[in-house]
Amino acid sequence: MLRSPPSRGQARTARTGTMADSSQTIINDFARHLRDDRRRSQHTVRAYVITAERFCAFLMDHIGGGVGADEIKALKQADIRSYLAYRRGDGLTNNSAARELSALRAFLRHVGGDEAQIPKIKGPKVKRGVPRPASPDDILALAGDAQDSASEDWIGARDWAVLLLLYGSGLRISEALDLTGDALPLSDTLRVTGKRSKVRIVPLLPTVREAIEHYIDLCPYPIAQDFARCKNDKISGSPLFRGKRGGPLSPNMIRRVVQQARTKLGIADTTTPHALRHSFATHLLAGGADLRSLQELLGHASLSSTQVYTAVDAAHLLDVYQNAHPRAG
Repeated sequence: MLRSPPSRGQARTARTGTMADSSQTIINDFARHLRDDRRRSQHTVRAYVITAERFCAFLMDHIGGGVGADEIKALKQADIRSYLAYRRGDGLTNNSAARELSALRAFLRHVGGDEAQIPKIKGPKVKRGVPRPASPDDILALAGDAQDSASEDWIGARDWAVLLLLYGSGLRISEALDLTGDALPLSDTLRVTGKRSKVRIVPLLPTVREAIEHYIDLCPYPIAQDFARCKNDKISGSPLFRGKRGGPLSPNMIRRVVQQARTKLGIADTTTPHALRHSFATHLLAGGADLRSLQELLGHASLSSTQVYTAVDAAHLLDVYQNAHPRAG
């Protein structure tokens, strides 16, 4: 028995359903990419996926049909602006809009692949407030944007690992970049040489350790612990974190990465690599750490240096940092 062809409405409904399935497949792959390839935290994956889902739902109304990879790749600057205007209607603040735009860029970059041409959209202007420690969410967003913006996967993994190390262990940037292959294999603590060649032991959170190990796996240059490991004593004690051409990573490079990321995200100018160490200290204090223990972790010669980190507005601490540092999930 012959069936009559579907009406225009039926065809549109079927096509939209197929395209909706297509967009969900893309979003699921995006989540896998963030989780497995980028090693993002559960919090970041959840936030980015929610943005992708909301964006695709918007596009179905905006372009009048379903959303697949071809539709996403064909988006123009005006389409992105329309979405941001739509989100503004939901009461989105400048800070939140900047973070949403960052998540959106990551999604578009993933869909577009190596040849992705992402419409250039300038982030919203953010009013700068009183300098304060960065929140865990801001720090993870900062590190995530640095990773996504890297020219190569191994460089992105490196920047992610360095920034997590600064925050998760409270290191000075010079201490982190002075680490060598002698720190391998990594454990739950790290031996650090600070100012005046003073050696101290700092904790190494599982999330931070995994980030460093992932970077080492991707790094194209040999990072050796000793002669027996690499069979070449010329690279014994080689720098743990490498520059693009294989030499020691420059602190200025990390400062530049942080500056670019915070500008895109609308995070305060005071959020520098050293501010991650400041955040480490204030978050631990908010969680009940005592000054003497913190002095040891930070490698301060005198307690008066550590006390500087307590000069943070108490109301702000109670409002933002209810739990001890850090949120590694």
